[in-house]
Amino acid sequence: MSLNTPALEIRGLVKRFKTPAVDGLDLTVRPGEFYALLGPNGAGKTTSLKIVTGLLRPDAGSVSVYGIDALADPVAAKRLVAWVPDEPMIYDKLTPYEYLQFVAGLWGVEPKLAEARARELIGWLGLEPHGQERCQGFSRGMRQKVALAGALVHDPLLLVLDEPLTGLDAGSARQVKEVLAARRAEGVAVVMTTHILEVAERMAERIGVIHKGRLIAEGTLDELRGHAGQSETSLEDIFLQLLAQESDAA
Repeated sequence: MSLNTPALEIRGLVKRFKTPAVDGLDLTVRPGEFYALLGPNGAGKTTSLKIVTGLLRPDAGSVSVYGIDALADPVAAKRLVAWVPDEPMIYDKLTPYEYLQFVAGLWGVEPKLAEARARELIGWLGLEPHGQERCQGFSRGMRQKVALAGALVHDPLLLVLDEPLTGLDAGSARQVKEVLAARRAEGVAVVMTTHILEVAERMAERIGVIHKGRLIAEGTLDELRGHAGQSETSLEDIFLQLLAQESDAA
């Protein structure tokens, strides 16, 4: 794949329920880029990501993953994508090792490679003491780490995460952030929604702000500061100012 090919390209994306949840969204993420998608509750973030990962069909628009039309060839696109929702979904009766080997099998990963990746991921995320325990008794943070490991076991090139740090203690959050930073350094593109603006400010190369299904601002932190006309302001201040401007204009 060419490095000039976007990891993710969204054009004119529309999804309606009773009202538009996504309203003509355009967005591009480069290979190896950490992109934070921010917005208030109900802004359309999760709906957009579910369309990217093939869990919802849009009413209009296009989604391309490394040049693959994700709507015309969803299976090929999904092979390159990992999805981690805000509520971790794992099989309670399996141990972390069993779960990772099961997920790897679904992706057709060769068994020896699957075992090696499972051990690596469990080590990275500090799950070794619980690797042979059933997941049913795990805390939310431990379940989230198992879900993240499962998402990474097939070695995806685009990682899509919806509020992955919600409910995690400081130690677990740091482990997750370290894994994400390591994958990005290896060339994996990361798209993440978060309400923890300090995380976006610290980790994201570019930040997009979505409101009522539309992208109202996008850029590096310095570019967003320039947009707000304040050179030293925090991302939180910029975010709230952008939303206030949109409300005043409505």
